[in-house]
Amino acid sequence: MSVRKRKWTTPGGVEKEAWVVDYVDGKGTRRLKTFDRKKDAETFRDGTGVELRQGVHVADRDSVKLSRAGDVWIKGAVDAGLERSSTEAYRSHLDLHIKPFIGQERLSDLSVSMIRAFEDKLRENGRSPAMVRRILVSLGTLIADAQERGFVARNVVRDMRARRRRGERQDKRQKGKLKVGVDIPSREEIRAIVSALDGRWRPLILTAIFTGLRASELRGLRWRDVDLDKRELHVHQRADRFNAIGKPKSEAGERTVPLPPTVVNALREWKIACPRQKTGKLDDDGNPITVLELVFPNGVGNIEGLSNIIRRGLIPTQIAAGVTVPVLDEHGEPMKDKEGNPVVAGKYSGMHSLRHFYASWCINRTEEGGLGLPAKMVQERLGHSTIVLTMDRYGHLFPRGDDEAELASAERLLLG
Repeated sequence: MSVRKRKWTTPGGVEKEAWVVDYVDGKGTRRLKTFDRKKDAETFRDGTGVELRQGVHVADRDSVKLSRAGDVWIKGAVDAGLERSSTEAYRSHLDLHIKPFIGQERLSDLSVSMIRAFEDKLRENGRSPAMVRRILVSLGTLIADAQERGFVARNVVRDMRARRRRGERQDKRQKGKLKVGVDIPSREEIRAIVSALDGRWRPLILTAIFTGLRASELRGLRWRDVDLDKRELHVHQRADRFNAIGKPKSEAGERTVPLPPTVVNALREWKIACPRQKTGKLDDDGNPITVLELVFPNGVGNIEGLSNIIRRGLIPTQIAAGVTVPVLDEHGEPMKDKEGNPVVAGKYSGMHSLRHFYASWCINRTEEGGLGLPAKMVQERLGHSTIVLTMDRYGHLFPRGDDEAELASAERLLLG
C-alpha cells in the first residue's frame, strides 16, 4: 500500500496535484483513492491497512448510500418479524430525519465529525434532545446492519459513543432515581386512588396496582389466563400500540403473578359485566355468537386503546382522589377556570407509575406495609429480562440493612 503524489494538467491548462493511495483490497482488486492533502491520504492508508489485516475493509465502490442501506435495514426488520411499533419508529426516524440530512452520503464516507454535524442540524431544525438521542440510536443500528451486510467497515456512531463514554468517566452523571411522590405514587396516594375507583376502570386499575403488569400486558390479558380460584394470572401475550397481539417483551415477560383478595373480588364482579367479543359467526337461530375473550376490552369486546385508559380512567380517578398537580400557564402561573378555581391535572400521567408502585410494594419491608421480597423474586414478578435491569431501576428502594435498630438486633443475635 503506497501514497504518492500525482500531477496533471487540465484541458484548460491548469496544473493540479493530488495524493493517491494505491492498494489491493481483500478481494485482490487494485484500488485507488485520491486526496487533496498528504496527511489525509496517510490517515486513510493507515486505517485501511488495519481494516485489511482484520478482513473488514469495504472499498468505496462496494459501499452504498445511507438512504439505500436504510431501506434494506427496514425491510430486513420487517421480514424478521420485528414488532410493528418498532419498525414504524425506525421508518419514521429514517424518512423524517436521517434521509433529509445525510441520506445521500455514502456509508464509507461517514465520519465522527459528520455525525456531530448531523446532530447539530437536527437540533437547529427543532428536534428535541430526547428525539436526537433516539435518532442516533436508530442510525447506529442501521449502520450495524450495514456492517453485517458488508456495506461498510466501521460504525462511526458507535465510535462516537465510545469516545463520549470515555469522556464521561471524568464527569459521570448519575441518572435521576425514581422518587416516591414524584415518579412513584405514595401509599397514601394509592389508598386515595383505590377509594375513588368506580365502574369499568376499577378492576383494571386495581389489577395494575397490585400486579405491576405493563399497560400492553393488561390490554392483551385474556380470561383464560386468569385463574380466580388459584388467585393468580399468567402473562402470555401483550397488545402493542397498533392493537396487534404479540408475545411479551422478553422471555422473562411470560410469568405467573399472584392476585390479592381485593383484585380477585373485583375481577369476579367484572367478569359478569365484561363486554364480549363478536366472533363473526351465527348460532342456529341466526344470532351473532360472542365470546368472553379479553379481560379489559373496550365496549364491544375488542382491544382497549391505551390513550382511552389514561384519559378516561387513570386521570379522572386521580382527580377524583385529589392526587393532582396544578396546571400552569405559559408564564408558569397556576391556571384558573371561569369560576376562579384552580385547574388541576392528574399527578401521574402514565400507567407505568402504577407499575413503579407495585415494584416498591414488593420491595418495602413487611412492617411498612410491603411484601419484603428479595431482588430475584421482584425481577420475576415484574418480568424483567435481567436482574441488572431491576436493580438499576429499583435498587435504591431496597432496605440497606444499616439501620441502627437493625444493626443492634443483628449484633444481639450474633453475640447473644
